Amino acid sequence: MAQKQKKKKWIRWRHRISRALAGIVLVPYQRLKYGTRPARFREQGNRPYLILYNHQTPFDQFFVGASFRGPVYYVATEDLFSNGWISSLIRFLVAPIPIVKQTTDISAVMTILRVAREGGTIAIAPEGNRTYSGRTETVSPSIAPLARKTGLPIALYRIEGGYGKEPRWSDCVRKGRMRSGVVRVIEPEEYAGWDNDRLYSEILRGITVDENVPDALFRSNRRAEYLERCMYYCPFCGLSVFESAGNRATCQTCGTRIEYGEDKRLSGLDRDFPFRFIGDWYDAQEAFVRTLDLSAYRSEPAYRDRADCSRVILFSKKVPLRKQAALALYGDRISVDEGEPGEIILPFGELTAAAVLGRNKLNLYHGETVYQFRGDKRFNAVKYVNFFYRWVSENKGDGNGEFLGL
Repeated sequence: MAQKQKKKKWIRWRHRISRALAGIVLVPYQRLKYGTRPARFREQGNRPYLILYNHQTPFDQFFVGASFRGPVYYVATEDLFSNGWISSLIRFLVAPIPIVKQTTDISAVMTILRVAREGGTIAIAPEGNRTYSGRTETVSPSIAPLARKTGLPIALYRIEGGYGKEPRWSDCVRKGRMRSGVVRVIEPEEYAGWDNDRLYSEILRGITVDENVPDALFRSNRRAEYLERCMYYCPFCGLSVFESAGNRATCQTCGTRIEYGEDKRLSGLDRDFPFRFIGDWYDAQEAFVRTLDLSAYRSEPAYRDRADCSRVILFSKKVPLRKQAALALYGDRISVDEGEPGEIILPFGELTAAAVLGRNKLNLYHGETVYQFRGDKRFNAVKYVNFFYRWVSENKGDGNGEFLGL
């Protein structure tokens, strides 16, 4: 009988070399770009940790890496692994742990436990999303039993001011203050005596941040630029489209103009605006969608957009399908090139998930096929995800119906 081949270790010596070389380049770069020095975790010793951190900027993993010595194995979404040879190089150098976004990925869980057994330090952003609102996004309670299974000390890592510096909807890094570092370590002996609800509560306490306060100034002359990637609800006219320029954004339906201040506060230019911060506006947008009658958008779409369409071969590559495809968002489906030869209809009932990646890429998971849509810089992917999960809560049920995909 042939001997069973031994599984190769995830952790390799080359990861230490890659980490050291990356630090030489990235530490000065992050200080130059973000003007911050993450606090070193001096109590690290030689132990591995499970690092749980909130997610505010595209550079968060490097802030975490700057606080810890040695290689850190980050849990990263499939988009990072679907870029051909670039993904292969990243795998070789730092071996991130792949996970399919917005799904229960058992393979990712098994890899996390494997790395923990091998003595590696693991980093996870439990939100699974960068915040659009300035508040820590939804964290699944499943993070507590997963953290427990690793058996590692849990380092709760908090990033503050990152939303003021670089909101997810923006391309611009502002001048202002931010900080990051470990705020608490929960030892295995400590959480062994807790149930999962208590552990979940302590995790949330450590990583939850609300940036919707005028606690600092963030200077730029492009503060409101691309706010329309996130916001599509107007308090005066409902579903709408916004267009931004510089520090201001304008509703294209009713003409309401707002300004985004250096202290993160919103103000109306022609009339009083009812929301003080983006987070308040974002909450009102979600509340509006939760009460939206989706049946009103079955014959005519709520929105039409243009976006390049690709098929994602998970953990491999992206295959371009169509340039500037016509998207139509209905109350129960999304259509691609409607009425044209080769039209694609994606009924919500056939989708298993929808997700926003990066600033405004849209992934739709349709059976074995994953479609990715990349619009122009003003493309709003959030509304597609919100509509889909609103439909799910109406037709399939998802507990209290609060979750809208982010």
